[in-house]
Amino acid sequence: MMMVEAGGLAGQRKDVNMTVRHVNNKVRYVNKTIKRNRQKKRKQDDVPRVPKVPPELFVACREVFKGPGTVPLASDVNKLCSILDKMKPEDVGLSRDIEFFKATDVVKGTPRVMYKTIYQCHEFWLCIFFLPATGVIPLHNHPGMTVFSKLLLGKMHIKSYDWVDPVNSQHSMPPSQFRLARLEADTVFTAPCDTSVLYPTTGGNIHQFTAITPCAVLDVLGPPYSKEDDRDCSYYKDIPYSAFSNGETTVSEEESDLYGWLEEIEEPENSQMDRIE
Repeated sequence: MMMVEAGGLAGQRKDVNMTVRHVNNKVRYVNKTIKRNRQKKRKQDDVPRVPKVPPELFVACREVFKGPGTVPLASDVNKLCSILDKMKPEDVGLSRDIEFFKATDVVKGTPRVMYKTIYQCHEFWLCIFFLPATGVIPLHNHPGMTVFSKLLLGKMHIKSYDWVDPVNSQHSMPPSQFRLARLEADTVFTAPCDTSVLYPTTGGNIHQFTAITPCAVLDVLGPPYSKEDDRDCSYYKDIPYSAFSNGETTVSEEESDLYGWLEEIEEPENSQMDRIE
């Protein structure tokens, strides 16, 4: 069974020694060390067990993802979903008894999201995102990627869009240019729940996560983000369809709530994450 060393998920507490790196989704790193009080004893439940990859998940990922420019077959999607749907927090060394998931204190300012890479190669990336309550992964895209998301713990609001005209959707838009997108999801999910899947042009490729309670999300992305391979991450601001019309696209009043205008923006401050070593 593959084992990957975990840093302290309970990094919110003062009694844990933990080194993290601040990083955004574009994978630029800045080192930061948080000093903790070593004299205070740690409870065993304060720190997660070592994250691990269930062998069948790893093997399935190797079979399903064929590399850049490919989309998994429907049968392969079903195979991977059947594995992820059955997964429990304990399968990756997590538990709702970990202090992070029991936190009730209100975090001042914007709470930082954390993530842990379990495995990464040219074909796919396995990682877990940890969102404190009210933590946000802002509206962003997944160019040329297929992504499986499994909410393991917590309660989360997910909002997602797809382009109405997907042609050239993988390329950046000129500044201040609004583009019409169809709302695919605007829903609250509570673990345990089924795996969600997004594709290069369908399934809600542009999405935002907002944690209502502390959450853990297992993501399987194929292929991974890569600026060198033109799979960089772009961020967006959504505006109601009723705000204005471009004079070219007409949506009935009954359906206007199902559409919105997206404007590409600079990387938001709340997109920065702490990487767990």
